[in-house]
Amino acid sequence: MHDELIAQAQAWLTEDPDPETRTELARLIDAQDHTELAARFSGTLQFGTAGLRGELGAGPMRMNSSVVIRAAAGLAAYLKKQGHQDGLVVIGYDARHKSADFARDTAAVMTGAGLRAAVLPRPLPTPVLAFAIRHLGAVAGVEVTASHNPPRDNGYKVYLGDGSQIVPPADIDIAAEIAAVPSLTTVRRPTEGWDTLDDSVLDAYLARTDAVLAKDSPRTARTVYTAMHGVGKDVLLAAFARAGFPEPTLVTAQADPDPEFPTVAFPNPEEPGAMDLAFAKARATTPAPDLIIANDPDADRCAVAVRDGADWRMLRGDEVGALLAAHLVRRGATGTFAESIVSSSLLGRIAEKAGLPHVETLTGFKWIARAEGLRYGYEEALGYCVDPDGVRDKDGITAALLITELASQLKEEGRTLLDLLDDLAVEHGLHATDQLSVRVEDLSLITAAMRRLREQPPTELAGLPITRTDDLTQGSDTLPPTDGLRYTLDGARVIVRPSGTEPKLKCYLEVVVPVATHAGLPEARAQATGLLESIKRDLATAAGI
Repeated sequence: MHDELIAQAQAWLTEDPDPETRTELARLIDAQDHTELAARFSGTLQFGTAGLRGELGAGPMRMNSSVVIRAAAGLAAYLKKQGHQDGLVVIGYDARHKSADFARDTAAVMTGAGLRAAVLPRPLPTPVLAFAIRHLGAVAGVEVTASHNPPRDNGYKVYLGDGSQIVPPADIDIAAEIAAVPSLTTVRRPTEGWDTLDDSVLDAYLARTDAVLAKDSPRTARTVYTAMHGVGKDVLLAAFARAGFPEPTLVTAQADPDPEFPTVAFPNPEEPGAMDLAFAKARATTPAPDLIIANDPDADRCAVAVRDGADWRMLRGDEVGALLAAHLVRRGATGTFAESIVSSSLLGRIAEKAGLPHVETLTGFKWIARAEGLRYGYEEALGYCVDPDGVRDKDGITAALLITELASQLKEEGRTLLDLLDDLAVEHGLHATDQLSVRVEDLSLITAAMRRLREQPPTELAGLPITRTDDLTQGSDTLPPTDGLRYTLDGARVIVRPSGTEPKLKCYLEVVVPVATHAGLPEARAQATGLLESIKRDLATAAGI
């Protein structure tokens, strides 16, 4: 067993083109570190609808040049089989460790395969890459990013020519082509021959951001902004300047790209503590800002915080999703409003009242972006698509512009985003959402929890009877199969699913409390909070987590 492991590692070592991972692997082999070698050679990183994502390091279970070259070769073979013999592949990357290297590896493989490759000029937001695909008429796009994962991770996100992320069966077909790469020595990798784009693509993207705002709308809201050590700052500041908003006050400690993400445990605005510096900056800023805007490190997500009483609080993704929808309805938007099944049912109520089509999709923008006639899409994990004709993916820059326009409009009326949320609660019922999220080291714990829920399903949660259980692996007329469970209760809904990008079990909770007047809101909120806490407690017990 150990001999076989060492032989596998040595075979990998002879092909590895990266001196850094070669040195790392040679050290493990010399030390006969069988435990660590087994972790790296227990399989291969699986290429799925999120592309690839994993920890940096040597071996097939880590993100490294060898894995990226194989992935690029598989993608190139797939594209050629689809008839794109000399099609253009555009490549973007963030500012994480190795991102620029992996982008260059990809460009070399595409060029060697006879395709044309173009690399964005520097680390830029993922939405710029999503825009560039259709703007340049590319047949595919690759974004090297691990989004909001920990510093030690990187990833590889693949888009096809429609500007949307891949969905089945493309992911399965690409994975088969990756598996068919016999050896890295068979993959041609010239040292030149691809284009490095200039700023004209970025300029075209920025020109497009103006289109999300209403002509002559007020632009007075003041913001504090954090880029969370990612690549959003320069593009967001340029977009805000073009739009005529006051220049955002920066959280300087987090403003510039830093692959170590030194001020946060996880560079995700949703994680506890990630927004602390932004809150501190807002408290210290005069005149007081109207809202806080945060992007995640690749700037495809947008978080919003507002003053609530004496202090600041972050709005939930579902709250921002409803606010943007209400704003677009008020502006006369037409077309389909789409969301993932784990997002709040409030969007459906808003769309229905406005006489607009509403669609629920599986989790992820790869599905939301494909909704027919899409005008607006969002998911509760801080992702918003407000300009689907420009970017067919979530976009934290244009979402920031639109929510700041809404805050400006309300400011002119002497109101705030919280006032509008209150109005929506009275109009449609108070929709309160929460999440129970469990991060694990051992993925088998997630499998065990899902099995337990299927074999011993709960009959009630928080004293509310479960009126319907849907096993989402079965699929439906409107949804492809996925690993998840959906419970419908009287006045509540729960969805349980393993995360597609992180070692987490995620449970999404929503309760709907009818409320007749604004005076009844405090009592309705207290009731909703109590119900959500009880559901969380009962669900954790039922899942054994």
